[in-house]
Amino acid sequence: MPKTKYKFNHETLSFDKIRLGIRQLLLRLFAYFVGSLFLAGVYGFIFAFIFDSPREKALKREIEQLTLQYELMNREMENVEKVLGHLEETDDNLYRTIFEAEPVPASYREGGIGGVNRYAELEGFSNSDLIIETATRLDKIRKKIYVQSESFDQLIALSKEKEVMLSSIPAIQPLSNKDLKRTASGFGYRIHPIYKISKFHAGMDFTAPTGTDVYATGNGVISEVKSERRELGNHIIIDHGYGYQTIYAHLDHFNVRVGQKVKRGDVIGFVGCTGLSTAPHLHYEVKINGLNVDPALYYFNDLTPDEYDNMIEIANKSGQTFD
Repeated sequence: MPKTKYKFNHETLSFDKIRLGIRQLLLRLFAYFVGSLFLAGVYGFIFAFIFDSPREKALKREIEQLTLQYELMNREMENVEKVLGHLEETDDNLYRTIFEAEPVPASYREGGIGGVNRYAELEGFSNSDLIIETATRLDKIRKKIYVQSESFDQLIALSKEKEVMLSSIPAIQPLSNKDLKRTASGFGYRIHPIYKISKFHAGMDFTAPTGTDVYATGNGVISEVKSERRELGNHIIIDHGYGYQTIYAHLDHFNVRVGQKVKRGDVIGFVGCTGLSTAPHLHYEVKINGLNVDPALYYFNDLTPDEYDNMIEIANKSGQTFD
């Protein structure tokens, strides 16, 4: 029960009970109400800014976990960048060297991501720097992967073209010569068998009985099948493409026609002694862009290194050609 309050009355010399009017009661109630609101605000401020609610605690734990995941992603992206760097280096310095292709320009690999600010919506947060850094690195990695994928597609196309090229380049001996005993005269200056003077021999001679099979040394198209009374006699020229031509001379007869496509190992003619020749043999030449080169350099599908050295030694011992 609230205590009753009294006031001393000097006229009656007695204590009169104090009675509050309606206005005073309303003011007192309003003061209590305002005070209560103030205390509630103070308590609310204390609990809002000092103590976290269960939901806020859960959100903070989630933010900490996401921040940790972003940091782990950045570490993983470092590993991905290292792997990509290794692929790029191998691509430029190995694969493209093999296929004789120019390396991918560094400016193209490292090209920026164009356009307006791509990360504007990520700004303004407490972890914006970390998020934007992660997004930027991810975009760069995505661009590098795209460039590398394009490069590999190009290398696949080059490998298919190189496969065709490798099958076209002369790579075997033009007749069966496993023991190298048919090797006669090599490339270079030799004594001409008829003129008896030193003359440049533009190919390699192989001795063999008349009628011995003569093989195409690489894929190509027969560009010439011709008979001459002197010089090369009956001879065949194959255009292999890529600047390569091969000549097979002093044949007895032919097994192909002009315009015919041939593959490495096909029988195109037979050894003879036609034209300017002193005995049955095959005169064989290799040309690159119209210039004669040593045919011995183009037997790599047939000879081991030791056999190649032996062939060169045999060819060089002969001081005279058969044509």
